[in-house]
Amino acid sequence: VLKVVENLGVSYVRSSDMYKTKLQSELRKLKFPYRALAEDDYEARRKDHISHFILRLAYCQSEDLRRWFLQQEMDLLRYRFNELTASLRQKFLEHVNLSFEAVSEDLKNELANELCSSTPGFSMIKVREQMFYKVGLADAVDLFRARRVFIKDGFAYVPLKDIDAIVLNNYRTKLSKALALTARSLPSIQSDERLQPLLNHLSHSYVGPDYSVQKNTGKISLEQIDALSVKSFPLCMRQLHKALRDNHHLRHGGRMQYGLFLKGIGLTLEQALEFWKKEFIRGKVDADKFDKGYAYSIRHNYGKEGKRTDYTPYSCMKIIMSNPPSQGDYHGCPFRHSDPDLLKQKLQACKVPPSGITQILELVKGMHYQLACQKYFELTHDVDDIGFSLNHPNQYFTESQRLLNGGRELKKELSSSGNSQQKSNSQESMNSNSTPTSSNTTADVGLEGLEAYFTED
Repeated sequence: VLKVVENLGVSYVRSSDMYKTKLQSELRKLKFPYRALAEDDYEARRKDHISHFILRLAYCQSEDLRRWFLQQEMDLLRYRFNELTASLRQKFLEHVNLSFEAVSEDLKNELANELCSSTPGFSMIKVREQMFYKVGLADAVDLFRARRVFIKDGFAYVPLKDIDAIVLNNYRTKLSKALALTARSLPSIQSDERLQPLLNHLSHSYVGPDYSVQKNTGKISLEQIDALSVKSFPLCMRQLHKALRDNHHLRHGGRMQYGLFLKGIGLTLEQALEFWKKEFIRGKVDADKFDKGYAYSIRHNYGKEGKRTDYTPYSCMKIIMSNPPSQGDYHGCPFRHSDPDLLKQKLQACKVPPSGITQILELVKGMHYQLACQKYFELTHDVDDIGFSLNHPNQYFTESQRLLNGGRELKKELSSSGNSQQKSNSQESMNSNSTPTSSNTTADVGLEGLEAYFTED
């Protein structure tokens, strides 16, 4: 279910009717009890709660997993909350100790002029149609600071379209703390041989390939990188490559983001050392300084130094949500971290047509950064629909190469088999490093049993 939520979230604008229709259709196919509260179905709610806490155990194991789980749970809650009737919404708010009082029709009509002038984007007709809630200032401080609500007698009069933001912020805080507490309990769970393989299997099954297994290792030459950066790199990596070529240097954040991406597309450790050294010594770093100050971190990324951790390339979510760039940095997501005017210049330099730039900037304005990147892919590859949900820079590169080398139909065929092979390879790698074959078999059987339990009528 959460994987479906993620895919739709990066394919459609979350507040759009198309997103809601698609999500409703997918949830019905999966027999997910998204209307369990409305239908007063105790058994469906029980299964929903059990599955949530099992996934909480599985996805508390690392920062990336926690971030992914939190985002998908937030999107699912937003949809389910907005699907509730007014009475059930009030019941839900009381149940989670957010007892916001719904404003009566008489009081709303009395305050209609104030509500209209104090709530951005609201006409008098919309004020009469929309439900409002009386919310304490402490809970509505963000809306109050942005001057988006009417204030009277210590209460903010919040429209339904904004009440879900308060609910979601409250849920994010509580779930984030709960995941941190659950992570502290992991040592006792990891000692249980019955449970740990199952949790490992779950946490590796649904977040998609992490591009830790490179099928193209050694197949890409250093001479190809300049051409590939123009044809098949996402904008975040294209700007890092250009900055490296222009300045012959990147700061740590840029080296990590770009270095792991290059590792993911197939550069070997020897190629990476040669690539970075050649570029750095063209600047202010001599060969001796490079060997002493920079080569270690490159070997570290490939699991040859320190803890011997084989680091994986950054996903879109990690790039967007963590370590924002400062002055002089070139890492991060251009759609998330660039000023609109600067982003417009970058898109013009990439020969994106003016109409396409307008579409991308509209998506960025609505904070739909991955959708903006998908639109950039479509415009630079001259396709109407890319046919997949974009959530990783290395996925962008892989899909671009398939499209350029094989055409749309071949690309789709390869995409299906390639993704399954990628997941299989990643799973085999994880299994060989963590648990015996018998434990993996147990995990598979256990997972099948869980799926049967949660999907039975």
